[in-house]
Amino acid sequence: MQSEDLLSLRDIPAGEIEEILDLAATIKANPGHYSAALQGLTLVMIFEKPSLRTRVTFEAGMTQLGGHAIYLAPSDAQIGKRESVPDVARNLERWADGIMARVFAHKTVVDLAKHARVPVINGLSDFSHPCQGLADYLTLMEVKGDLRGRTMAYVGDGNNVAHSLIFGGAKLGVHVRVATPPGYEPSAEVVRHAREDAKSTGGSVTVVNDPKQAVAGADAVYTDVWASMGQETEAEARKQLFKDYQVNAELMSLAAEDAVFLHCLPAHRGEEVTDEVADSPTSVIFQQAENRLHAQKAVMVLLMG
Repeated sequence: MQSEDLLSLRDIPAGEIEEILDLAATIKANPGHYSAALQGLTLVMIFEKPSLRTRVTFEAGMTQLGGHAIYLAPSDAQIGKRESVPDVARNLERWADGIMARVFAHKTVVDLAKHARVPVINGLSDFSHPCQGLADYLTLMEVKGDLRGRTMAYVGDGNNVAHSLIFGGAKLGVHVRVATPPGYEPSAEVVRHAREDAKSTGGSVTVVNDPKQAVAGADAVYTDVWASMGQETEAEARKQLFKDYQVNAELMSLAAEDAVFLHCLPAHRGEEVTDEVADSPTSVIFQQAENRLHAQKAVMVLLMG
């Protein structure tokens, strides 16, 4: 893997995304073979936002690879407030072998990578969630086999998760369909850039406002919370705007007969998805959550090993 950081799947060549997914599958099948892959190495984890999956999977992943992870809570780092981002980067690079940052502004991870001489991994930003996207496509690969030509339907807010699905899908030859309420579409620049990538892979990116149109015949149906962290003041208004975008049994019935349901979690059950779908045999949300661990272990091995 030639890339030095993982900030967005936009920045990672298609071949390297495939390399990460292949290694993740190998590590998942043979975890013992990698138990000393990062022996003696340290990952610093910066959190501006709380997390269940991101913290546990990165920390457990480093332990399982023979390394060590240091957790910096929001009150510890205060990155950009107590200390500038460049100064934080220049300190951490002298103590640790890698930095993972879960932040509000994407510029923070960009600036960390610019000023740190060790790999920087985006654990989530307002623009992108690349580790989630890798886990998503690892899961789809496990349940559907070859990804090329598959259709991934995303219903909800055109947010950071949608961006990562679009970037990753375009490079893997997946047909990504996104349905959002008017005004909540994914970034036009993201869509434009991904469509350029899709020209060489046979994938495609379609953005519509009708969820039924997006889901029709799809191999996988994906949703996320309607109001992300930092958008709490919009939550009630969004419930009204997004009420017709709930993934329920009726909407799932329009997908392919063997379609699976995905969600990056946490789920607001009864809002973006019903219990009937989230707990159905078609749901792979906990397999997907597990795959955060394996995908991130592959990323850390390739970047830090």
